[in-house]
Amino acid sequence: MSLWGGRFSTPSAAEFKEFNDSLSFDYVLAPFDIQASQAWAAALHQAQLLTAEENQQLQQALSELARAVAADPKLPLRADDEDIHSWVESQLIDKIGATAKKLHTGRSRNDLVATDLRLFCKQLAQQLITANLAAINALLGFAESYRDALLPGYTHLQRAQPIVAGHWALAYVQMLQRDVSRLRDAVKRMDVCPLGSGALAGTTAPLDRESLAHDLGFRLASENSLDAVSDRDFALDLLNAASNGMLHLSRLAEDVIFYCSGESGCFAMSDRISSGSSLMPQKKNPDLFELLRGKTGRVMGHQHALQVTLKGLPMAYNKDMQEDKSGLFDALLTYQQCLQMLAFAMPEISVNQQHAATQAALGYSNATELADYLVSKSLPFRDAHHITGEIVLMAQQQGLSLDQLSLAQFKSVSDLIEEDVYPFLEINYGLNKRSALGGTAPKAVQLGLKHAQDWLHAAEAASKHVRQARLSDVDKICELIAYWADQGENLPRNKADIMQAIHGFAVAEINDEVVGCAALYVYSTGLAEIRSLGLFPQAQGKGLGAELVAWLLWKARELGISRTIVLTRVPEFFGKLNFRLTVKEKLPEKVMKDCDICPRKDNCDEIALEYWL
Repeated sequence: MSLWGGRFSTPSAAEFKEFNDSLSFDYVLAPFDIQASQAWAAALHQAQLLTAEENQQLQQALSELARAVAADPKLPLRADDEDIHSWVESQLIDKIGATAKKLHTGRSRNDLVATDLRLFCKQLAQQLITANLAAINALLGFAESYRDALLPGYTHLQRAQPIVAGHWALAYVQMLQRDVSRLRDAVKRMDVCPLGSGALAGTTAPLDRESLAHDLGFRLASENSLDAVSDRDFALDLLNAASNGMLHLSRLAEDVIFYCSGESGCFAMSDRISSGSSLMPQKKNPDLFELLRGKTGRVMGHQHALQVTLKGLPMAYNKDMQEDKSGLFDALLTYQQCLQMLAFAMPEISVNQQHAATQAALGYSNATELADYLVSKSLPFRDAHHITGEIVLMAQQQGLSLDQLSLAQFKSVSDLIEEDVYPFLEINYGLNKRSALGGTAPKAVQLGLKHAQDWLHAAEAASKHVRQARLSDVDKICELIAYWADQGENLPRNKADIMQAIHGFAVAEINDEVVGCAALYVYSTGLAEIRSLGLFPQAQGKGLGAELVAWLLWKARELGISRTIVLTRVPEFFGKLNFRLTVKEKLPEKVMKDCDICPRKDNCDEIALEYWL
């Protein structure tokens, strides 16, 4: 069905129709077009442009259509409509007749497609965040398994200094954490609803666009109709995040390919993720990682294509913008698949630990330790560097490692060197010395693992049910706190106090309903307390309490807080979250602020626990 035939006296040429139509790829927007249409019908009813009966007819027909699409996502492809908007409307007309023709009152395909695409991107961005978190979890599993396994580290593809495999994996965890951050930032910016902007100049329908935006799950309604229908920055943001993410996956893939090669041999792949050669029976190829590397160019190409498409477009909508979809869909789904394959593949990679340790010791990777030894003898580093270079050259000429040189050979270059040089040359000496934050010493790697695991728990919570509280949540938070205060588990708080402290609260949701809350209170000494933690009874036993605590610990770390406490009658719950017992009397801030007004102050049965960030 055509949405624009009245102006035309003859039908479109078949050749033009084939070139012009977009249903073959925009059919994936069907669930979002239906969702937008349901919200639009409700808004038209509120504006008294549809009767209650007409709205009910439309809502029922749209719900039926949504169920049909959910059962068969490719259902629209069996039709001959121009695009997904035409298909939805034609299906509604077939179902309910003339009432369906009223649905398009006050709207355009321009603001509708912009809304559909944003809804699609919001959903897929969340899926990409989840896929990143699964990949991070797999990398952390590898880092935990091989946190002490030696590995040669490289610069310029030359052996440089020994590292541990856990440190290598945590480097990619850091990269993927930034990818999650970029995706979250992109979601914040795209969380604006263009529906009600019309073709370019706004709608004539007397709608409450803010209410419409909230009904569709958007944070705000757009404030300029021209920008709203022509903006594709949100698609570019996602493509940029995907390109950066694929770049990181490509670098990781290159590392794995190299470490698995015969020239290195430090890693081994299981048969489950390897392929063979049709000619050479000895081959075991890292095809999975080569594909991760290869697909990166494809995703980056889609980003550049959309940038070029948009760069010269005048306001407002132009048909060029139909080209925003197929590349975007392919790029995001490719990125998602690659993340899923990485999460699948990491447990199938092992470190050949004995061989890798031998490789880590080669290439005079302990030369820096020799220079540090000379510095410990009060020699300036530049002079120590020069002398070490001479010694390395001598060792190379004689085919010896540094620790194989005799003391006499060392002294032939520098009289400062004594017998105590040899402990400095042991491979674990230099490794363990690099114990500062971010270093490769097993001790530092263990701390990095802890931080990354804490971050992951908080990120998983934020991706599922937990978010920063807003002023609109105050009434629910008051209800929760009052409920637990009546049970004697929380101190009562008045509404004004909660409003003033709303920035410190997090809430847990199920089906968009607030069912739990907790707050991070920061004392003037820099100590932080998790308090007002509570869930409605129907929400208990689902892990939401742990998610709230994880989210607040992440927030504490973001604020630079080093120690967080809690006073509780269920210490075993917090013990499972790695809180440790402490002494209440060591918490003067808490005692002074709350304990004096607590009805149980003379018979306190709360246990104090602390968590060092």
